[in-house]
Amino acid sequence: MDQIVRPARVTLQMIADELGVSTATVSLALRSSPLVAEATREKVQDLARRLGYIYNRSAASLRTARTNMIAVGVNDIVNPYFGEILAAIEETLAGSGHTVLLGTYSDDPAKQDRVLGSLKEYRPDGMIICPANGAEAPGLRAVAASGIPIVQITREIAGVGLDFVGSDDAAATRVALDHLFDLGHRRIACIGGFDSMSTGLNRHRAYMDWLKDKGLPASPALLLPGSPTRHAGFQAIQTLLDMPAPPTATICINDLTAFGVMLGLRNRGKEPGRDFSVVGADDVKEASLWVPGLTTVNNHQADLGRRACERVLVRTVNPALPAERIIIPPTLVVRGSTGPAPAS
Repeated sequence: MDQIVRPARVTLQMIADELGVSTATVSLALRSSPLVAEATREKVQDLARRLGYIYNRSAASLRTARTNMIAVGVNDIVNPYFGEILAAIEETLAGSGHTVLLGTYSDDPAKQDRVLGSLKEYRPDGMIICPANGAEAPGLRAVAASGIPIVQITREIAGVGLDFVGSDDAAATRVALDHLFDLGHRRIACIGGFDSMSTGLNRHRAYMDWLKDKGLPASPALLLPGSPTRHAGFQAIQTLLDMPAPPTATICINDLTAFGVMLGLRNRGKEPGRDFSVVGADDVKEASLWVPGLTTVNNHQADLGRRACERVLVRTVNPALPAERIIIPPTLVVRGSTGPAPAS
């Protein structure tokens, strides 16, 4: 059988000559541009595969000043909430022909600055960033000063003049507390979050304001800041149950914390929804699988990811637009982890 002899490097010009089209048409077809007829795109892509053509992204970046990459920085890749955001980002950007460049920094501000510095070196067309707990403005400003558009997602560093896409933390807190109040609960705890991150600060303030509006006493012992983890939730509920006058319900900074609370309740022989009510936040897919299912506040993370993508892509075209805050209203999802307050 005759061997097919291929040149050392297949070029756009070779593909164009073979098919009798221009190199511009070949370039557009390889990027699946709608400007090229479908039949032509298929011919070009089929020939490129058979010849072993490899797209030279570096050369294309030099020609267009674009890399077709959007960098995404998140503080906690283990939390399924961020997994759902990332899935939405990847799906949305795939439709625009962009690739996701991911960086994680485990809620460490110093590591965040190093990771963002590394991502910046790849010259992405834009960045979508969830700031680390305790992160400050200079780290983001340094990246923005390089000309890379940045959209903050979920968490916000105020005063940096950058776009933000997030849920309404105060509204999420109030809708959860109102639900428990309507069930007869009057001594309600608030577990998780730190004032050094916008989500924790916003929810803690909303919790204290809600207590004041309802004429309920504000007990510092019922506000337990902490990491948004199962372990923190497990430990926090032990503290609450050991009080001389324990609460009958709690809201949590996220679903992971609420899962820890539910495990901690069962560790003490108490049943969520019957003996003690628990409300989470985010409505990750696992929330509906628990028995009882977790009552939670859906923050619509897939919508957050999509809207952040739309905003960063707009920024790549028009970087001079004024900064915008896009806030998505939350939705209460009632399941079995909440019930009427136990009789005194």
